[in-house]
Amino acid sequence: MTKMMCLPYAGAGAGVYRPWQRLSSPRLEAVPIQLPGREEEFTEPFYTSVSEAVERTTARIRTAAGSDRFVLFGHSFGAVLAFEVTQHLLAIGGPLPEHVIVSGAVSPRRRRQLKVSDVDDEQAVNDVQAMTGRSVEALHHPELRSLLLPVMRADVRLLSNYVPTTSEPLPMPLTAMRGREDHSVPVPDWLDWAAFAAGPFEAVEMAGGHMYLTDDWPLIWKTVEELL
Repeated sequence: MTKMMCLPYAGAGAGVYRPWQRLSSPRLEAVPIQLPGREEEFTEPFYTSVSEAVERTTARIRTAAGSDRFVLFGHSFGAVLAFEVTQHLLAIGGPLPEHVIVSGAVSPRRRRQLKVSDVDDEQAVNDVQAMTGRSVEALHHPELRSLLLPVMRADVRLLSNYVPTTSEPLPMPLTAMRGREDHSVPVPDWLDWAAFAAGPFEAVEMAGGHMYLTDDWPLIWKTVEELL
């Protein structure tokens, strides 16, 4: 059994990966990794720096992995976390993931600054939709918006200050995934992930935009199983 530690995208909690938990098999088990300030950890304070997010996420992954083999999967914001967590695990002596999959993200050195308005909720909704390339239905409901916008703002604030801790390539296989119509992840900046791979590197495009992941959970799960 291999565990796949799944890191959520900005504004989301670990619950987004429930469809993959239902698809888990004796070969591969989806293990969503929660971030504070959302879902069952709604009352916990958000991470205030990338270094804090990396250290604490690393601790959660080590606990969830135990002595089992594991791989990392992160989408968008989660891809940044997956890369930095792996670098942190290398620095502290492991345990190391057997494979890292970064999805819906440009390489660490090609990141552009993101912004979600802190003062104007309507502008913030527009900012989120510009980033994701689609209308986010939940943000059009006042009650849900009041829950989701603080999470999105906190995550984007972390990303806006992000600078890669190192340019050292990862020693394990690295796969970069992307939605073919994802205008927020230009192909040259996405393929630049190859510079961060000392081991085998593979680039995989799927149908869809930035949130291609949520369009067909079973298809993406099957694709990931085959990759691994």
